[in-house]
Amino acid sequence: MNNNAVDLHVHSNKSDGTLTPAELVRYAASKGLKAMALTDHDTVEGLDEVLKTAKETENAPEIVKGVELSTDLDGKDIHIVGLFIDHKNKGFEDYLSRFIVLREKRNKDMCDALREGLQMDITIEKLTAAFPGSVMTRAHFARYMLDRGFIKSMDEAFDRWIGDGKPYYIPRNKVTPEEGVEVILKAGGLPVLAHPILYRYSKERLEKLVSSLKEAGLVGIESIYSTYSVSDTRYIKELAKRFDLLESGGSDFHGSNKKTIDLMTGTGKLYVPYKVFEKLKKRAGKQ
Repeated sequence: MNNNAVDLHVHSNKSDGTLTPAELVRYAASKGLKAMALTDHDTVEGLDEVLKTAKETENAPEIVKGVELSTDLDGKDIHIVGLFIDHKNKGFEDYLSRFIVLREKRNKDMCDALREGLQMDITIEKLTAAFPGSVMTRAHFARYMLDRGFIKSMDEAFDRWIGDGKPYYIPRNKVTPEEGVEVILKAGGLPVLAHPILYRYSKERLEKLVSSLKEAGLVGIESIYSTYSVSDTRYIKELAKRFDLLESGGSDFHGSNKKTIDLMTGTGKLYVPYKVFEKLKKRAGKQ
């Protein structure tokens, strides 16, 4: 166990994780995590609980108020993590409400498409009843399909049916990555491009995206991530240096929804050092 580790990309059951915010804090404390960012998809509903629990828990990590915004670029989901946000900011709350409206329409359309195309017994009402209190994501669709025996693994849902470009993937109305960056900035946060390797862009295409987001105000990029290879990490570190971006990193922990990824250690070798957190914290004016 490395007692200097941080994890700046973590999900609770307020979006598509399986642990409650309180359980996350206690689990992080048991692992000796020094700092943790709760970055649920398009919601900040877990932040008050995670902050309260941290105050009440011995050896709790320092909590970073975060979010992960899902944006769209040419039909591909691009995720922007916001760190050190003011989650009570009125403009930010209004923007998240808009996100929820767009997400709900997309989710209803996906339910309709799956029901009509695959004769699945799924409606938006049944989906939300299966996961009460959660912001619905494609992971919830995958879990719903798995629990009902329609698929044999969560990955199969994405690989065959609901992944980007698959038959039953429906993008939301356009919310651009640049807009996501701007909204996080307005909420006083640091916008970070999440897991850029996962978009499977060519180097030219990825660098074009990073350049555009830098112009919009991007502050950081995830150079340390659970599924990166050594060469992936090296390349993103080079990108960070070239575009004058701070590095960030995290496990993208989802509890049992991503069984091979643990908090703090990812697939076993992840290590995000405290100095990465210190630089971000200093940039956010929190020191």
